[in-house]
Amino acid sequence: MDKFKKNNHFHYSITGHKNQPLILFLHGFTCDCQDFNPIISLLSKNYCCLAVDLPGHGETRVIGDESCYNMPNTAQALIQLLDDLQIDKCLLFGYSMGGRLALYMTLHFPERFEKVVLESASPGLKTEKERSHRLQADLHLAQKLENSNIKDFLLNWYDRPLFKSLKNSPNFDKLIETRLANNPLELAKSLRNMGTGNQPSLWEKLAQNQIPILLLAGEYDDKFTTINTEMASLCPAATLEIVPKAGHNIHFENIDKFVTVVRQFYD
Repeated sequence: MDKFKKNNHFHYSITGHKNQPLILFLHGFTCDCQDFNPIISLLSKNYCCLAVDLPGHGETRVIGDESCYNMPNTAQALIQLLDDLQIDKCLLFGYSMGGRLALYMTLHFPERFEKVVLESASPGLKTEKERSHRLQADLHLAQKLENSNIKDFLLNWYDRPLFKSLKNSPNFDKLIETRLANNPLELAKSLRNMGTGNQPSLWEKLAQNQIPILLLAGEYDDKFTTINTEMASLCPAATLEIVPKAGHNIHFENIDKFVTVVRQFYD
């Protein structure tokens, strides 16, 4: 474990009283721990909230090679962080990329988590062919990220159908501004190593999970509603809730409903 501590200098925030149940928050691609500030302001009266900048994002610094950015090594490094903070067991939340990572951690370190919320997450791609095709696409995008203006990249990234409802939000421009603080070279490393193309498939492990999981998908997000419906059918410990008036980024698009649902599940 020592090498993970040496290679990852995590930036994180802790909000709320440490005697309260603790939630570990894992953000999505191009985000950072501040993405959860509006949620944490509503939850921190009842929970201690630990939000972490994942490798390639925010102020976290990776000293080791690019393998430190992949899912298995990032998961191990986060477990080391929990150990350093003397957190034996906690609640877990992950959004999108952070949701994929949270699912990996749940399946590989089940003794560390009591309940898990996955927002707009997936177990990865099922076949080697799908993963190979996606990896090539991720590598191409990473190259564009390294060679283009970060604002142009972000506008193109959020121009995908997945984020159609998010783009219609009156606060979308503000969201883009917060993303500009990221380092494009670091984001590219994350995309190459933590992207869906490089992620090990977790589909076959869903049935063995015994940790209570709440799957959240937005009603406007057809792709992840389909994925999460199948996940719920394969994982007896998982329940699915479709959140109204939201697409892929539920906690941004319908924060009140999101907080209500999450609080009910964690309680």
